[in-house]
Amino acid sequence: MIERIPFGHTGHLSSRIIFGAAALGGMKQERALSTLYSVLAAGVNHIDTAASYGDSELRLAPWLKNNRSEVFLATKTGERTYQGARDELRRSLDRLGVPSVDLIQLHNLVDIAQWNQAFADDGALRALVEARDEGLVRFIGVTGHGTYVAERHLQSLARFGFASVLCPYTYAMNGKGNQRGPYADDFETLYTYCQRNGIAMQTIKSVAARRWRDEDEGRRLSWYLPLKDNDAIRRAVHFVLSRPGLFLNSSSDATLLPAVLAAANQPIEAPDRAAMEDDMQTYGIEPLFVRDMSDDVWV
Repeated sequence: MIERIPFGHTGHLSSRIIFGAAALGGMKQERALSTLYSVLAAGVNHIDTAASYGDSELRLAPWLKNNRSEVFLATKTGERTYQGARDELRRSLDRLGVPSVDLIQLHNLVDIAQWNQAFADDGALRALVEARDEGLVRFIGVTGHGTYVAERHLQSLARFGFASVLCPYTYAMNGKGNQRGPYADDFETLYTYCQRNGIAMQTIKSVAARRWRDEDEGRRLSWYLPLKDNDAIRRAVHFVLSRPGLFLNSSSDATLLPAVLAAANQPIEAPDRAAMEDDMQTYGIEPLFVRDMSDDVWV
């Protein structure tokens, strides 16, 4: 069974693999139900969706009618204004068919102009705090992408007591060889802060190989080319889970779920650096985000 640990200071013991329900966004309902029951059977008890994940919230709704108490339920809003966030959260609750969620997250809050708007008097955060006071949400978190996200999360945590953060964490983004890059340094600072202050830290993109290229073949079920080799996936998953306190959100490519879940159900061991370097060469693994070159915004 997948290990469960405290999700920050929320009081919930969450599975260290969190089901990324973006995978449901383009599915038919029957397959979505099958997928949800399979992750529950594997021991996953934490689901993460977002208003912007296509029909994901709608696909969750029928399953939640009978299984709401089995999972910690999180969604996200990409709105930055008070009214926009207020309206989007209520729309998400309607689409999910639930009176409340456990966690609402400010989605991809990295851009400084959007950051300033979200924290303004008429910003999104005020709407989420009101929703918490009304019992519509229990906790508030923040997510982000790119190489500036860890630094921005630290700034966000200095402004408000978020219960959780979410950001990329992969071997490739750590830098080459023994030389850590700037993102790795920022991540370690954020990791230390979260560990000391009981803030849940979710990670993404561990099983990404690189961005798609025009010549790449195959179905594109995520915006990046994923790893396909089971041993490489295991090492990528263990790279994350060997760090105490980290959670890993599964990919929007549902075909990767069996390998990710299988890896998480094995004894967790920190991968050998040489093996990770070999994977970089063998599978052409590259950082998805490169500072000031490809820090663009993705869901």
